[in-house]
Amino acid sequence: MQQNVLTVEQFYKEHAEALQMRLLAGEKNLDRYIREPTVNRPGLALSGFTRYFAYKRVQAIGHAESYYLRSLARKEREARYAYLFAYKIPCIVFSRSLKPDKEFLEAAEAANIPIFQTPVVTMKFINAATLALEMMFAPRSTELGSMVDILGVGVLIRGESGIGKSEAVLALIERGYSLVADDVTRATLVDGREVVGTSPELTRNHMEIRGIGIINVAAMFGVKSIRKEKTLNLVITLKVWEEVEEVERIGIEQEYVKVLGVDIPHMVIPVRTGRDLARLIEVAAFQTKLKMSGYNAAQDLNDRLIAQMNSGSPPPETET
Repeated sequence: MQQNVLTVEQFYKEHAEALQMRLLAGEKNLDRYIREPTVNRPGLALSGFTRYFAYKRVQAIGHAESYYLRSLARKEREARYAYLFAYKIPCIVFSRSLKPDKEFLEAAEAANIPIFQTPVVTMKFINAATLALEMMFAPRSTELGSMVDILGVGVLIRGESGIGKSEAVLALIERGYSLVADDVTRATLVDGREVVGTSPELTRNHMEIRGIGIINVAAMFGVKSIRKEKTLNLVITLKVWEEVEEVERIGIEQEYVKVLGVDIPHMVIPVRTGRDLARLIEVAAFQTKLKMSGYNAAQDLNDRLIAQMNSGSPPPETET
């Protein structure tokens, strides 16, 4: 699901620390909408040319805009402020710790527009804020399943309740891998081609283990056992053995599932007593990593068999 708008309050709460933003005015007007995921510099609009003014975006004022406004007489400045604030802009951010004058703040308060300040250099702020906004506007979905980072391979583990997902994830963490999300994974589509998984903020770092309760993974296994987000490379579905119609034996044909419209490699692992699920998931991740690098063991064996048959040599003996 794609977010078409977000509020200034959402943007400020999530990214104020990273962008070093401080609220100067308009605390009661943070419910204004940001409708485009990028940042605009309103220099042309302040000079009077508003034909292509991108007023739906966050507005950033740097040295150029600030010094231009200071060059104007007070009455002319106030007229430009009124002209600018006649548009329904979401908010304005002064970069480089620049300070708006008293008239600017008064005009902003009258127009119900929040004003922020940041010490960050203008272009660095624009780049960082644009990336943050693009992530917030990106299509998102909620996937039922736990996600683990296994040597750089993001694996989403799905399955019915009680089938052993949490136990498998816990065993993987004990082997040195990192938990991304437990039970519920938030998926975000980045650049229209890459799915990134993360955990809901409230439950981050925590796992539910039946019979034990809630555990703090970071506190118990160390900070290396937690990863905030990871690209999704593989989906594994755990199924009771008897419910799997056809167990994969060769692995030449790769199955896929769609997550936010992107095809993600998919494997079904049958579950029955005595199978080490953590080890099987680990091997599946290794196999996926090899395929990502261009090597497919099943295809390689198949090619060798075909080459041997074409050469007329008898096939190698196998145990039955």
